[in-house]
Amino acid sequence: MKSADVFRYFEEICQVPRPSKKEEKIIAYLQNFGKQHGLETLTDEAGNILMKKPATPGMENRKTVALQAHTDMVCEKNNDVQHDFLNDPIQTFVEGEWMKAKGTTLGADNGIGIATALAVLTDDTLEHGPLECLFTVDEETGLTGAFALQEGFLHADILLNLDSEDEGELFIGCAGGVDSVGEFTYQEVEVPQGYFYVKVQVKGLKGGHSGGDIHLGRANANKLLTRFLNHARKTHDMYLCEIDGGNLRNAIAREAYALIAIPEADKHALRTELNLFAAEVEAEYATSDPDIEFVLESEPATGKAIDPDTTRRLLQTIQALPHGVIAMSQDIPGLVETSTNLASVKMKPGNVIRIETSQRSSIASAKADIADTVRTAFELAGASVSHSEGYPGWKPNPHSEILEIATASYLRLFHTEAKVKAIHAGLECGLFLDKYPTLDMISFGPTLQGVHSPDERMHIPSVERFWLHLTDILKHIPEKA
Repeated sequence: MKSADVFRYFEEICQVPRPSKKEEKIIAYLQNFGKQHGLETLTDEAGNILMKKPATPGMENRKTVALQAHTDMVCEKNNDVQHDFLNDPIQTFVEGEWMKAKGTTLGADNGIGIATALAVLTDDTLEHGPLECLFTVDEETGLTGAFALQEGFLHADILLNLDSEDEGELFIGCAGGVDSVGEFTYQEVEVPQGYFYVKVQVKGLKGGHSGGDIHLGRANANKLLTRFLNHARKTHDMYLCEIDGGNLRNAIAREAYALIAIPEADKHALRTELNLFAAEVEAEYATSDPDIEFVLESEPATGKAIDPDTTRRLLQTIQALPHGVIAMSQDIPGLVETSTNLASVKMKPGNVIRIETSQRSSIASAKADIADTVRTAFELAGASVSHSEGYPGWKPNPHSEILEIATASYLRLFHTEAKVKAIHAGLECGLFLDKYPTLDMISFGPTLQGVHSPDERMHIPSVERFWLHLTDILKHIPEKA
């Protein structure tokens, strides 16, 4: 297998913890890698790393190519799995043609991109012009590495982003995005005597990437939990003591729970109501989430709860907030144009409940509109609202020179045409164009499924094809004008 070094480096990377915003260990690994292999290695103030490799003799006049991947990974695990993402290695295993991790995200997004670039840097049998390998930090939770990239750090004419997830597909555009956060401040109140405390859980959902998987219509645990809680609030004298759902801004919420208190006399009715609700929801999502599960467990009394007014406004807001696809592209068939993700609900110190959402669109005005829609829902409920800086989309260029080279290469190698697409997920490419407006770019990669969830898996044969495709592209980069 020609991609053997790619897998070797990927296994090394899996031993290095690299949560977003905590990439010190992977940065040190890459710096040491560059030193060990005698590569010119630069690190900027943000932690972005650039490694340079001279051209193969006779190819010095080719255009300079940058291979780009991000160093952080989404750290998601199943609730019954013990794993410390700051210290523990990812435990990989192979099942048929797929590589997976034991109860956690695999980190192939974007560890396989890093591994592929490292394999190129150390393979002296390859033919290529001048190479730069750019490894950016914190792509998953803010794109801060790409935002911080300084003009003049990179000198490439062409950038190959190695962060896509469907082998045989070449991406030439992506959505822009923005995060919208609402916060409720509550008063703590006493729960009357004679109340029964129960924990309501929603679990077993597939979740997934809030860009790449949003069109699949998968259930959102925050929405389902709130549907039931709103019902319980209207039917019983319910107190909400705790609520927690989802984790990451760019992942569809897979699990959520609430601790509630109801009159002792109502506990059997509540269980019956949950069973009926569960049957309805299981029928709704029988195709997209066949393993959905609702659990009701008694809990010790806490005596404290969120005040009823905040409870009402909070639950009504979560139910009112949009989630999922808002509009499909009118230019590119099958492409999601605009979406929003109700990512997480968390109780924070200081009696604050924080709701994180993210909006994406390939049209800037549509992105602003859906963010304003979310803001309006928060403001109507009396929540405070903030937005992130956001990131730009990447407008497709169907006449790109590197696209023509890549499509010709794929046809030559595999006797079939690569699919040229835009992607609804966010990529760093739009930010690169802000700093380097003449860059010619495409994004591609091997086949990954279930990213941003513990179901993440990587198709092993697709890595070999990706490697062959990438190295053939490098061989056919044109000379500088």
